[in-house]
Amino acid sequence: MIVVTGAAGFIASCLVSRLNQANFNDIVVVDNFSVVKKESNLKGKNIKEYVDRDGFFEWLDENYEEVEFIFHLGARTDTTEFNKDVFDLLNLNYSKKVWNACCEYQIPLVYASSAATYGSGTLGYDDDEATIPLLKPLNPYGESKNDFDIWALQQTAKPFFWAGLKFFNVYGPNEYHKGKMASVIFHAYNQIKEKGSMKLFRSHHPDFADGEQMRDFVYVKDVVEVCMFLMRHRKNSGIYNLGSGKARTFMALALNTFEAMGVTPEIDFMDTPENLRDNYQYFTEANMSNLRSIGYDRPFYTLEEGVKDYVQNYLIPGKYY
Repeated sequence: MIVVTGAAGFIASCLVSRLNQANFNDIVVVDNFSVVKKESNLKGKNIKEYVDRDGFFEWLDENYEEVEFIFHLGARTDTTEFNKDVFDLLNLNYSKKVWNACCEYQIPLVYASSAATYGSGTLGYDDDEATIPLLKPLNPYGESKNDFDIWALQQTAKPFFWAGLKFFNVYGPNEYHKGKMASVIFHAYNQIKEKGSMKLFRSHHPDFADGEQMRDFVYVKDVVEVCMFLMRHRKNSGIYNLGSGKARTFMALALNTFEAMGVTPEIDFMDTPENLRDNYQYFTEANMSNLRSIGYDRPFYTLEEGVKDYVQNYLIPGKYY
């Protein structure tokens, strides 16, 4: 059996689908299944068992001998939430329990970290484990992810294989439920569909023109391919960046969305909300050399390819992956 936590969410539900495509059908999904708007993410997938996140460790104590691999992707991901206790509970302490269980039962583990750990990027975006304790995230979400990375690296007891993945700006199908935390492409599509135009945040940084803020946008289909690779690879444990390796502007993202929809571009700018300005990243770009060095050689979707596939094959027909 393969366990996927956070399975009703965006990235994890896409991973369940990809596992099914590879004929892995004994999937145990772990989540808080009371969130109705996430139900469609798992509809039609081959799933062996649903386990509530609060009962997971009891379930694992009884079933660990059958578990081949754990993907721990469940987390509170709201970057605008500032209650540190929420993140300590769901991101830090829950992850420690997953780690310790994987050590006890000798189960390999891949877990979700985040590019939010890099903060403003003053130390760059290299996944060098020596710099991880020096990073200064800009919000409690990023802090919780960095705190767990630091804790994991300090442990003398480790799963025989483990990898933490620093997800950059992931976009793609199955994020319909995410509301304000969905990708900019999702929001752009809906604005364009409704109004024929869209708004981007104005720049409040002298080095960046409006719309020229840059992010490493990575398509969710690439994210799940890396997860599949690591499940099979099972060596070279460590913390890895997971982006496309190429920063692109929000303007390019917007123009590609208009093109994929066949709509003439009309873009306006609005001020970035004041409560976000101090914590706003103007540039992110994953150094992907570490993952490449252990043998991952698949090309990543370009922004053009990813936006076109997402818009035309999922958003327009309202489909799930």
